[in-house]
Amino acid sequence: MATTMQVRRTALLAAAAAAVLAATTAGAATAATAPVSDVRFVSHLDMTDGQRPENITLEPGGSADVTFAFSRQVARITPTGRVHVLATLPAPSAGAGTPVLASPFLGGIVRTDDGTLYFSYATGSSDLTGVWRLRPGGTAERIAALPADSLPNGLALDRHSGRLYVADSALGTIWRVPTAGGTPSPWATAPELEAAGFLGANGIKIHNGAAWVSNLDKGTVLRIPLTRHGVAGRVDTRAAGLVNIDDFAFTGPGDTLMAAINADNEVVLVRPDGTHTVVLTAADGLENPTSLAVRGTKASIASGAYSTNQDPNILSARITPGR
Repeated sequence: MATTMQVRRTALLAAAAAAVLAATTAGAATAATAPVSDVRFVSHLDMTDGQRPENITLEPGGSADVTFAFSRQVARITPTGRVHVLATLPAPSAGAGTPVLASPFLGGIVRTDDGTLYFSYATGSSDLTGVWRLRPGGTAERIAALPADSLPNGLALDRHSGRLYVADSALGTIWRVPTAGGTPSPWATAPELEAAGFLGANGIKIHNGAAWVSNLDKGTVLRIPLTRHGVAGRVDTRAAGLVNIDDFAFTGPGDTLMAAINADNEVVLVRPDGTHTVVLTAADGLENPTSLAVRGTKASIASGAYSTNQDPNILSARITPGR
């Protein structure tokens, strides 16, 4: 007959096993749709500290660099979920009001091969709004000033030309800035980039000889060719019906992309012909997804929890090759 100590030990082991199973189940995907699978939480962020990720780029070692939209911080999140703040940008003086959003806003972020980070910052003041740079071990500095009434949001890097492209959600403009810094030039303006009540041009990527841009209000994905002479080509609408689309990322060398649909707590797969399918939902852990980054068969998804106010987080998912 088992002793009292043995019974107690068996009960404790059973309880521990149940706890492990529950934790594993809670972190597993429950609704992911092919070609996405193996969804897991990388990090549950601290909403009380303003850790609401707006944009994301990846480090070679697997860490993610993110902008925290309204706490004015750039941070690195390790593969184990640890958060290290790399920089806190200065607050604007009293009375400055960021267009549309009112609060200071950190938007897109990109990384060059030498580890330098670039990010967009909007404050409603001419002394701070623009494109900022953070070199490894250095301090954040503004390298290009944008108008006080602009809302620089998505940021893309053209590695071939060494230029940055900034999606302005308030002015319906794509700005171009050298990575070395200098005076921005308005590269593209068009009705397709303008807002229709809230935010217009939002996410942006340089891909296959063109700038691809999302328009949040109009629910579109646009393609603007990079011509031989550097001027913007004709705006072509490549996908529609994606209202509340935030940022996006291409899944490979083709034109298939994954896009964050912020208010609907969804990530959709958008095919080259413009058709799209929901592949991740709130059941997978999405909390107002804002942006994605893809490397190989791994996608990293940032959720800002702007309206859910529950669990800002970073998710990781596997993308089946060939899709």
